[in-house]
Amino acid sequence: MVTLIDNLKGKLGKQDIALAAAASSSLPLAGRVDGLQAGREGGALPLSDALHDPLPAAAQPPSPQGGGMDGGVSCHAGKEQLQEAARAAGKSEVLDQYAKDYPLGPHDQPQSMCPAFGSLRVGLRMKRTATILSGSACCVYGLTFTSHFYGARRTVGYVPFNSETLVTGKLFEDIRDAVHLMADPALYDAVVIINLCVPTASGVPLRILPKVIDGVRIIGIDVPGFGVPTHAEAKDVLAGAMLAYARAEAEQGPVQAPRAGRSQRPTVSLLGEMFPVDPVGIGQMLEPLGLAAGPVVPTREWRELYAALDCQAVAAIHPFYTASIREFETAGRPIVGSAPVGHDGTDAWLSAIGEACSVPAALVSAAKDKFLPAIRGALAAKPISGKITVSGYEGSELLVARLLIESGADVKYVGSACPKTRWSEADLAWLENRGVEVQFRASLEQDLRAVDRYQPGLAIGTTPVVQHAKERATPSLYFTNLISARPLMGVAGAGSLATVVNAAMANKARFDVMKDFFEGVGEGENAGIWQDTPRDRPEFKKKQLAKLAAMQAALNNSLEKPIGETV
Repeated sequence: MVTLIDNLKGKLGKQDIALAAAASSSLPLAGRVDGLQAGREGGALPLSDALHDPLPAAAQPPSPQGGGMDGGVSCHAGKEQLQEAARAAGKSEVLDQYAKDYPLGPHDQPQSMCPAFGSLRVGLRMKRTATILSGSACCVYGLTFTSHFYGARRTVGYVPFNSETLVTGKLFEDIRDAVHLMADPALYDAVVIINLCVPTASGVPLRILPKVIDGVRIIGIDVPGFGVPTHAEAKDVLAGAMLAYARAEAEQGPVQAPRAGRSQRPTVSLLGEMFPVDPVGIGQMLEPLGLAAGPVVPTREWRELYAALDCQAVAAIHPFYTASIREFETAGRPIVGSAPVGHDGTDAWLSAIGEACSVPAALVSAAKDKFLPAIRGALAAKPISGKITVSGYEGSELLVARLLIESGADVKYVGSACPKTRWSEADLAWLENRGVEVQFRASLEQDLRAVDRYQPGLAIGTTPVVQHAKERATPSLYFTNLISARPLMGVAGAGSLATVVNAAMANKARFDVMKDFFEGVGEGENAGIWQDTPRDRPEFKKKQLAKLAAMQAALNNSLEKPIGETV
């Protein structure tokens, strides 16, 4: 992790502020993107700059309001207080858009990792893209650790702050200096700066950063835990912001072509992260239709965004990428939900793609005749037998459940931390018609109750679900590492889950032996070997809870005091 401000040698001189900001996102693209043609091979677009020093008065960031952080807002404040502070600091429009794009109901925010991890992951996976965080040091440490735990090979930038820089607006100046420091066109196409909870709640205005510096695009987004429900949706926050910027560039004139050149056939862009084999398999299924697989969004390089927009249709493999879908729809691109998963899913998906791309019915039928028998054969060759529950926060839970059912499994419950959208309706209907309980915005408690209620032979889920199941001698698999890290689409996906699922369920006898062996050692606060087994002390717990409540009330009261007043 690099602390950018530590690298600054005094104040930077004159700052490059772009006058040629991206065109309004409300401008529609006419037909196919005429501007998406072979562009310049090097660097980015030659947008004009102007110089300024310092910020004009009209662009000065507002002073944060609210209690805590000596006038800012504390990261220990509750969700409601953070939202209130953010709205008071001018972030209402951002929060309202997030509430519309990523609705919470029927439950509150699910229990998952910090949402900002999703946006950070997207930035770190892109070539020639610098990603910078602005937030509390503990949050930045955790996000950096998690990113590199999951294989990130790029540096995470960090703009630190303290009470003074947060309240006086110096934090914004530090961020501005940091993006100028990083905006080297020889190294980067884009610099992404992400506000975490406290800078968002304090109103740090990334929107007034320059849009481009020396040809390097500047993308500023707010990704607060109190505004974006899951890390899966935070991927869409950054992907949507990048698509909006790229679409505006394409409306202004020629842009860079893909490294391999433009496809000779109309393409279908793929929306949502997926196993690397899946885009290849999808491309094979599209070939008989006269189509080709386009880029996967989120992309791995800026120039791929233009190619993604330059498509015939968009396959919303992950149906909750609402901001990205909005950009594609503004560009006039039809959206196709679901995915080519299993026999039924592939059958319906090929028909929907054919209709969206005006492919002759004969070609669609020929493609089905080629791939559907192979998928049916692969499913039959590797059957799965047993009762299963599925839960996760990746967004592909319904697709996995469909594939398991077509493999022969008895799936009782599917819980997803992501929301229901109109692009998930086909998968929902297919599952409910087969008696599956489907819960969007599922809480951990709902997932655990499903394991207890259905007593599955295998529980697929998040880490606490896996732990809960194993404590009950139920075989279980972690969804992210063991299920979603496998092909799901087409022929390759048809038999991909059987080996790991059947092997896990075959371990039931081993779990029973282990449970019998450790029976009686206790659990929770009684776990271990004791001369005198600890007994519950509800009166002591009640006394301690009262003390904690009093301390919290005193803290809240101090946070509400104006600067200079004593508690």
